[in-house]
Amino acid sequence: MTSQRTRERLVQRLVEQGIRDQAVLEVMRTTPRHLFLDEAMAHRAYEDTALPIGYQQTLSQPYIVARMTELLLEDGPCENVLEIGVGSGYQTAVLAQLVTQVYGVERIKALLDRARPRMRQLKLRNVQLRHSDGALGWADKGPFDGILSAAAPERIPQELLQQLAPNGRLVIPVGGQSQHLQVVRRSPEGFVTNIIEPVRFVPLRPGTVR
Repeated sequence: MTSQRTRERLVQRLVEQGIRDQAVLEVMRTTPRHLFLDEAMAHRAYEDTALPIGYQQTLSQPYIVARMTELLLEDGPCENVLEIGVGSGYQTAVLAQLVTQVYGVERIKALLDRARPRMRQLKLRNVQLRHSDGALGWADKGPFDGILSAAAPERIPQELLQQLAPNGRLVIPVGGQSQHLQVVRRSPEGFVTNIIEPVRFVPLRPGTVR
């Protein structure tokens, strides 16, 4: 279920799908994805598929986690990163091993309460988590070199754009029934958007759930 061979097969699939960043691949190889799932789902942890984590939320497909992380780091190292939609904490854990500091926001408190001890278990001390509306970001910890969203707004919230540092990048799925992964860079001339590929994410909802 959690053998090294099983993880190696997952990494090989990621390579075949076009993931090239060796640091990202190594973190995908070594991060114990089964810890971020309920016991009943843990046997499927190293399948390249999205899996349910309760509360109508999902643990993203490993390819999408790797792809979004690779896109976030494409211009070089990131120090200050904001993650929207912590969920069970898997993407958070991947980011924490590749950037200096991760600030994670999650609107569902029960999910956040499960994610916190996982960060401690993995000794990831460069993570701060907050129960908050993801569309608002985390302004007093910004500006951010990178922002990554694991939920899709129909339009990108202005708050997230304004919290990007100069030359920072936002990696986010955008849309309703039809969604596309986008990378938005903050350049001296303004915001420059690249559309990457079709995706399917849970919607970015307003407010919080206790």
